[in-house]
Amino acid sequence: MGMRDGHEGWRAAYEAAEKRDVEFVTQSATPLEPLYTPADADGASYDERLGDPGEYPYTRGVHPTMYRGRLWTMRQFAGYGTAEDTNRRFKFLLEHGQTGLSTAFDFPTLMGYDSDHPRSEGEVGMCGVAISSLADMETLFEGIPMDRVSTSMTINGPAAILFCFYVAAAERQGVDIRTLRGTVQNDILKEYMAQHAWVYPVEPALKIIVDMFEWAAEHTPEWNTISISGYHIREAGATAVEELAFTLANGFAYVERGVARGLDVDRFAPRLSFFWDVHNDFFEEIAKMRAARRIWARHMRERFGARDPRSWMMRFHCQTAGVSLMAQQPMNNVVRVAYQAMAAVLAGAQSLHTNSLDETYALPTEESARLALRTQQILAHETGVPNVIDPLGGSYFIEAQTDLMEREAEAIFAEIEKVGGVVPGIELGWFQRRIAQSARRFQHEVEQRRRILVGVNAFENADDPAPTILRIGESADDTQRRRLAQVRATRDDSKVEACLTALREAAARDDNVIPAMLDCARAYCTLFEIRHALEEVYGAYREPVFF
Repeated sequence: MGMRDGHEGWRAAYEAAEKRDVEFVTQSATPLEPLYTPADADGASYDERLGDPGEYPYTRGVHPTMYRGRLWTMRQFAGYGTAEDTNRRFKFLLEHGQTGLSTAFDFPTLMGYDSDHPRSEGEVGMCGVAISSLADMETLFEGIPMDRVSTSMTINGPAAILFCFYVAAAERQGVDIRTLRGTVQNDILKEYMAQHAWVYPVEPALKIIVDMFEWAAEHTPEWNTISISGYHIREAGATAVEELAFTLANGFAYVERGVARGLDVDRFAPRLSFFWDVHNDFFEEIAKMRAARRIWARHMRERFGARDPRSWMMRFHCQTAGVSLMAQQPMNNVVRVAYQAMAAVLAGAQSLHTNSLDETYALPTEESARLALRTQQILAHETGVPNVIDPLGGSYFIEAQTDLMEREAEAIFAEIEKVGGVVPGIELGWFQRRIAQSARRFQHEVEQRRRILVGVNAFENADDPAPTILRIGESADDTQRRRLAQVRATRDDSKVEACLTALREAAARDDNVIPAMLDCARAYCTLFEIRHALEEVYGAYREPVFF
């Protein structure tokens, strides 16, 4: 690709001119031409490669009106301390114009431990909200009508258990669960690749996910049963192209498992959603997400035989890159986040979280969370960016980058097939090693000052003031211990044991475990009790040593 005949004069002038001593490459190390022209298009027709918004292959967006019909959902990741603490933060954000809730859980919850488990000591409520039973989930949404708010829950290993707590809490509110809207992340494959918040071995973990596909299609048809997440793959060090390819490969693996169960692809695929990182390379990020829509649509239609257009549409949430936030000169993070947010909107995201300037230090304060939300609101209402659908569509550069991203992703799919597919690739450490190699390359470039990070390895200040940060005390630990003691003292112990026994038996029979798990939630079985009941049948995952 690149310059062809007819530009010799410009090329000669360009070559003769002095240029900056930097590498002109994307963050994924892809070389960039100095100028893009119609010669960089691949010659395919508009309908084949782009199409109109809301039409196959969805390169330009999944809805005909995009943001002229409805703005993206503005979510701010929130969660700390007890359920009461986070309930107050949820209400604060809703009062300031947030349009969806996004829930962060503490590390014990992410790993399936109750707050009073010995392994939870010192971590309760520290990096998210502590949820150990239905009682906590009821408190978390007290005064928030669950049929009128869209909720995202970032949890994976014990995702099905937290989902059951949520459904049971909605029932306790008197809400028709068929009206519940939101997403549970529930993407275990990327945990084995990058994030490491797992519980069960790979095969039973995938089985539970397909159980959710099956159960939710009938009972909670508006709920997104999985958010196939590139975010954590990217945060671990993958390039944009690797994030794109690894995430889509995971998505295809989930679809394969659903089809192998005997599920109609058009019954569960419309509720699959995606979650992308938005990093600093502005145009590369936009191209990544445009390519993602096109690849997903083609594979769903041609490879998996989906006939419902909703199965072809990739709907996705974006979050600005947490790993790009710097402790040095933290006010610079406001600027980074604003550019990243604009890239997400230009790429056509359905939902967006903007990081707060202080998140490199701690969970955000109310002030910094409000500023991050205002960043989205200014983008939505003052810049004019949402007023035209896919405004960069047709740009020689954007289209060339989108095509390149697609070709490189397909090449990586071929590599994954050579190692036997996604699950064998995880078991062999292929994904883990590749991500680690990319992370090392990026860090080396920063240390060699081949990649400039403002305030870090250039334009430094020796006296950067640290921002005021949110400090979480140990009161959450004490509160949770008292709450759990009360739950255990007031629940029906015989019902608890009967429900846990039924769950173990369902798992042993290879039945769908969601109905029995939901009964456990309704009976106020705790998170770890439910986790442990399944662990007795499925075992626990132990990561092999790859390095």
